[in-house]
Amino acid sequence: LFFFFFFQAEDGIRDAQESRGLGDVYKRQVSTQSTGDFFSEKMHASRLRAAMRQSCVQLPGAFNGLVGRIAADTGFQGLYISGAAVTASLGQPDIGVASIDQFLTIIRQVSVCSGLPIIADADTGFGEEEMITKTVHEYYHAGASGLHIEDQVFPKRCGHLDGKSLIPVEQFAAKVRRAAAARDACSDGQFVVCARTDARSVEGLEAVVDRAKAYVDAGADMIFPEGLSTVQEFNYVAEQLRGYGKATNKAPCGGPFLLANMTEFGKTPIINHSEFEQMGYHCVIYPVSTLRSAMGGVMDCLNAIKNDGEVTPVLDHMFTRQQLYDLSLIHI
Repeated sequence: LFFFFFFQAEDGIRDAQESRGLGDVYKRQVSTQSTGDFFSEKMHASRLRAAMRQSCVQLPGAFNGLVGRIAADTGFQGLYISGAAVTASLGQPDIGVASIDQFLTIIRQVSVCSGLPIIADADTGFGEEEMITKTVHEYYHAGASGLHIEDQVFPKRCGHLDGKSLIPVEQFAAKVRRAAAARDACSDGQFVVCARTDARSVEGLEAVVDRAKAYVDAGADMIFPEGLSTVQEFNYVAEQLRGYGKATNKAPCGGPFLLANMTEFGKTPIINHSEFEQMGYHCVIYPVSTLRSAMGGVMDCLNAIKNDGEVTPVLDHMFTRQQLYDLSLIHI
């Protein structure tokens, strides 16, 4: 009876969306082949794991649905939703004050508009262990393929700033265990639980490896070593974690999946995607690149309007009316 009403509702939603010219948006998200395909296509978690076993996946940051659609049309295999970008787009500092509902809104928008697997930032988990369970379930059902939580004290700081503090290893390992249990319960183990450690600037490089191993032992599928400052440091962490752990759904090397953060203007120099792949990283995020680029364009446009009285100086950098209609799937 549930599935009868579920698919009746699904058909009604599809009909309404197609009547408004939005059928293509919905089709990015929903498979109509079977009940099982609907849920697997909707959540994308197994697709993300499969892609990372094949190559190092580039995950550009998407801070709204339109950016997600552009990335999908450009040919990317997945996306990243950054806490820094979400909070900045809200005009807030990146200290963990944005709510889980604000994150979920962006995840849903990006998932529906792109149809791509998503790894989403969950900061420190929005609370203690009970909230970790809620966060995993909520992120998964909103359309995320995985999330990362970090071992900072709340309120957290941007990973490329100094002055951070960490919670004890066992306290964070307990959060990871709770996330892993929720992963298994809601996705049959396919949702990716990523543990981010900010130990490099607080306790040193060896602590990054030690903490990462403890988090893998607790059930993390992926490790995110934040704030590394050289290619040599990235390579060292990858070598130390290669083949470590006995978790199922492991990376090709036998250890955890590895995530590299290629953010700009931080502690990490610009490193090419191919170098990360050679070192053994399975995905690279570009968390705030699209937001920084967009805001640079906004600033140029506003300056032109204010100083020149017209938009002519920046007109060549704008999307045309037709380009925006095409991306918004408005058929005229």
